[in-house]
Parts: sequence; structure tokens; C-alpha cells
Amino acid sequence: MSSRSTLPAWTALQSLAAQQREIHLNDLFSADPSRFSTFSAELPGVLFDYSKQRVDANVMQSLLELAEQCDVAAWRDKMFSGEHINITEDRAVLHVALRDRAKRCILVDGVDVSGEVSRELARMEAFVNAVRSGDWKGYSGEMITDVVSIGIGGSHLGPQMVTEALAAYADETLNVHYVSNVDGTQIATTLNGLDPATTLFVISSKTFTTSETMTNARTALAWLTAAAAEAGISDSKSAAGKHFVAVSSNVAAAGEMGIEQDNIFSMWDWVGGRFSLWSAIGLPVALYLGFEKFVELLEGAHEVDEHFASADFASNIPVLMALLSVWNTTFMGFPAQAILPYDQAMHRLPAYLQQAEMESNGKFVVRDGGSVDYATVPLIWGEVGINGQHAFYQFLHQSPAIIPADFIGSVRSSIEVDGHHDVLMSNYFAQSKALMTGVSAAEIRADLTAKGLSPERIDEIVPHKVHQGNRPTSSFLLSRVEPRTLGMMIALYEHKIFVQGVILDICSFDQWGVELGKVIAKKIEADIAADSMGEAELQQQYDVSTAGLMARYKTMRRS
Repeated sequence: MSSRSTLPAWTALQSLAAQQREIHLNDLFSADPSRFSTFSAELPGVLFDYSKQRVDANVMQSLLELAEQCDVAAWRDKMFSGEHINITEDRAVLHVALRDRAKRCILVDGVDVSGEVSRELARMEAFVNAVRSGDWKGYSGEMITDVVSIGIGGSHLGPQMVTEALAAYADETLNVHYVSNVDGTQIATTLNGLDPATTLFVISSKTFTTSETMTNARTALAWLTAAAAEAGISDSKSAAGKHFVAVSSNVAAAGEMGIEQDNIFSMWDWVGGRFSLWSAIGLPVALYLGFEKFVELLEGAHEVDEHFASADFASNIPVLMALLSVWNTTFMGFPAQAILPYDQAMHRLPAYLQQAEMESNGKFVVRDGGSVDYATVPLIWGEVGINGQHAFYQFLHQSPAIIPADFIGSVRSSIEVDGHHDVLMSNYFAQSKALMTGVSAAEIRADLTAKGLSPERIDEIVPHKVHQGNRPTSSFLLSRVEPRTLGMMIALYEHKIFVQGVILDICSFDQWGVELGKVIAKKIEADIAADSMGEAELQQQYDVSTAGLMARYKTMRRS
């Protein structure tokens, strides 16, 4: 059992939550005309407004005291200094070292990892420049035109999200494609229409044993070597060496696939997959945008690292984000949080943050092995705001469930089309206002009366049109979605997740819940392949439901 609930601030927040449930946001704004300036914070290019959260000065003071009583500052310093804060895997957590533009000495087990990071970035830069300039050529002597990134989870979600978010900053040098699903449809569709002679594959897997990734990689290798053979090149390893690079810590396994050691980029145990975008996992992004733009992404994240490391908690944006999440989920009892980008460039951000937050903090075990007795991470979900308005915003506005939301918009669009952005942002502003204020029965009645409806008809309609409001939201306003500001946004959420985990007393940097399914799937894969195993034999290994499904699957595949 966690000791969190015995902290004075924790007890105070439980009482404040009971009080706050009886207060409407409209009343908070009426009582404090300066509420926007009081409950907002800003970095160059990013404004964070949390004035529409259901908090007041007393709540925020108690939340800040909770951060102090949970030793957030000490845990933050441990992370930055390379201590093994990933306690279940006995590892440091140093994604901040990947983008440390100050190049400070950062020791992990006595080794300065900043030097390793600098050397790997230099290798990435040389490789990216060689491919983009045409110096790197495929087996036919032609330039590379297409890059296919094969990975899953942290090796996939971050790079794809950034690639699509920053498409406006790419030139026409390379096309980048992503394959993650082991469903053969995805890789078959991706390869269809590509020229093997001009296609480069980036295989991203720390262990180089991930089932989904390696299955897709073997399919890609077979496709490439078959085409090379047709072109008269019988040395498949030589062909693979010109078209495959790896991001992995398993050099031997990558070499067995024909990938030359010079083309294997490093991963480190002190970087978790979902925080690895800043490493060579971001190679597809650098190939697509050019290395200079990739560096701008790192620089934006580094700005936030400096802010997180030095700013007072009362104005420290990731700390505030984490405290608000804990307030909403653990104390107010709101079960989910919506991520609502009002910028098409960020349409993959909700999916990226689902993994980042839920894989990190979706746990019931505290650091000392006990169980939590409180709600932890919310369910993270969302969609591009405008699309969501015509899909699930009905639920956000009038469902009995209250779902806090992050609205993310930009002052300028990545691609300006006359008149469009103002329409888009008008909806961004309107939705958070509507969620806050709602509309009362009296207002609806007055409106319908003015329209000439009969009293009887008004009585019928009014209950259906009432919006209670009082739905908490935060708003991010970016100057523009560009490499630097996108790097800032990602880093803000990363540090939010870290602080959230510290306060919840959770180890945020393992993912044992992911591993269990992998182990079972590997055994099932072997048993599906075994022709001798019928339903009776399968029932000796599995529950009757799983055995029945497997047996039916095998029977139908044979028919």
C-alpha cells in the first residue's frame, strides 16, 4: 500500500475536491477577473492556459505542497544526474541526455554518456547527408528515393507522429513510409509501387527480436533480395547492405540479416522506447526533413528540459500539467483525458501520447511493491478537434461522465490557406468556452420564446438542450507547429508523465503489462503451427475459450 494517502497535502486535497465538486467554473471566473493571468504560464512560442481547470488558489497551493512532499525536485535531479530511477530494470532514465545541447558531462555508472550521444549524432548526420545527397546508392547504382521505417511502439509512434506533423518543412528529396502492424496488409500495401533498387529500410528494434518488427523485416528482405536476384545480383547480403540499416543494441542479430556494422545505430539501456525519438530512432525523421531540422527538434526539447530543471514549480509547465492530471484523475475522479489538436499537422499526437502516458503510468503497483489505493493514470484518447466535434463532442458536452481535455492550437498554420485558419481557431476557442460555461435552462427558454415556440413545445425541448458546463480543459497555444515548438510540446508531456509518476509513487519506465502478452503470443504462434494439436490438446494448454478459438482458426485456415 502506498503511503501517499497519509501525506498532509493528500488529505487536504481530498477535502478540497469534495468542496470543488460543488463549485462551477463560471463562479470561479466571476470571482476572479484576473484568473487567466493567474492560471497560465508561457515559454517562447508556447502558451499554457489552465484557467478553465476546476482549481482555485487553495487547490493549487495544496497541489504544489503535494509535489514538495513527494520529493519531485529530488527525483527530477536524480533523473538528470543518471541515477537508476528505473528501479525494476535497474537502469538510468536519460532521454534528456539525447538532446542536451549544452553537452554537459552526464555520468551513467561512471561513463560520460554525452560523448556517446555526440558521436552517434555525428554518425546520423553523416548518413543522412550521404543518403539525401545521393552519395549513398542502392544495388543498381541509383539514388535512394524512398525510406521504409519498420518498428513498433516507441520505435514507430514518435517518428511517424513527427514526420507527419512536420511534413510542411520537408523537401522532395525522400518519401518516408512507416510499417508497424504485423498484419501483412500493411507491408504489402507499402511495398506495392516502390522500387526495390531505390528503397532504403530502417529497422528499429532495441533487441532485434521483437516479433512484429522482425516478421516485417524478413518480408522486406525477401522482397529486396528477390528483386536484386532478378537484376542479376546473386549476393543477397551485399544487396541488403546497401538497402538496410538498423537501430538496435543487438549488433550480432542485425549482422545476421546482412546489415553491416557501420550501418547499425546505437540504442542504450538508459532510454526507454517511448522516450527514444531523440536518438537514432528518429533517423527516419532526419532523413525526411534533413539533419538541421532534426537538430531544431532536439533544441526545442532541450529548452523545455532547462525550464523543467530550473523553474519554480508554480510556473513550471510540466509540473503544473502533472499536478492537474493527478487532481482530475485521483482526487476529482474523472476517468479519462482527451487530447484535441486543432492543427491537422498534429493529428497523430493523441496516439503518440496514449502510449507515452498509459504505458508509463497505467499501473497498480507502487515502487515498494505494494498496491495503489487510488486512481492513477487517466485513459488517454482523442482526435483532431474539428473531426471530433462531429463525432464524440456530444459525449464531452452532455455525457454524465466528465472528461478533462487538452486543446492544442497554433497562431499560424503550417500551410496557410486564406480564411481557413481563423475558422479553425474560432472552433478551438468556442469549444473550450462551451465546455466551461454550458447553457442553462433559462437561457434556452428565453431563446426559444424569442423564436416563437409555444410554452408546451419549449417545456419538451429545454431539458434536451441544457449543457451543464463546468467541464475542465487546458489550452496550449503554439506560435506555429515547427520543429522547435513540436520538440517543446513533446518534452512538456514527457516531463509531465515523469512528475505524474513520482506523485503517484509509480515506476514510470518499465512496461511489464506489455511483456506478458508477447510471451503468451509466442507460445500460441508455435502451437498454431503444430498440425498435431487439436482442440483437446489445446485445452490442456489453455482455457477453453482460447483453445476453442485457436482450434476453430486452424480448422478454417485449412478449409
